[in-house]
Amino acid sequence: MGRPVIGISSYLEPSSWGKWSDVPAALLPHKYIDKVERAGAIAVLIPPRLDADEDWARTLIPRLDGLVLAGGVDIEPTRYGQDPHPAVQASRQDRDAAELSLALASAEADLPVLGICRGMQVMAVAAGGTIEQHLPDRVGHNSHAPAPATYGSHAVRVAPGSALASIIGENLEVPSYHHQAVVEHPGYSATAWDPDDGTLEAMEDPGARFRLAVQWHPEMADDLRLFRALISAC
Repeated sequence: MGRPVIGISSYLEPSSWGKWSDVPAALLPHKYIDKVERAGAIAVLIPPRLDADEDWARTLIPRLDGLVLAGGVDIEPTRYGQDPHPAVQASRQDRDAAELSLALASAEADLPVLGICRGMQVMAVAAGGTIEQHLPDRVGHNSHAPAPATYGSHAVRVAPGSALASIIGENLEVPSYHHQAVVEHPGYSATAWDPDDGTLEAMEDPGARFRLAVQWHPEMADDLRLFRALISAC
């Protein structure tokens, strides 16, 4: 068999290079691509689209061997039945439409999926879950996202016997950049937490081939184990 093809959700943002300024472009931090390819797969970007729906996602999913739902801005709170907190970022309806559709269609197809940060929240919301909109209100600190464009670092405690524990062990220091967290996650088992403030840091679907999500940013670390586990499941 050849290398598996892993789709990675991406942004649509105004970008500049050379003589070109503010050109709409599908883009993603290269760290995601680097980790997927170093772990042994071929990475392809999935641009967001405002008109995305489950039929679109069901057409795409059979062409992939696996999926990474990447980090990004906050999900529109009305998608999980809440009014927005003042700290919530301006939503990207194109990403919400595309990624929620991909989350549903990939679960239906039992496609191996790794959710990262926003990706974990997308998977929870697609399953009917809810999000804690601003962590500092509860935990009283900003260590999960210490400053704009600055990653924090904190410990996670992983549930013994979980699929996640079999991949990374029961204790890990992780790079972190999030001000929100999953609260309700129907169909998923909670499998990792911040040991100091109790924030949920990972979840997995015990009935799936590989359907796992982490609130931290493994693409920013040197550790390839989560990406290798995804690709092994493919």
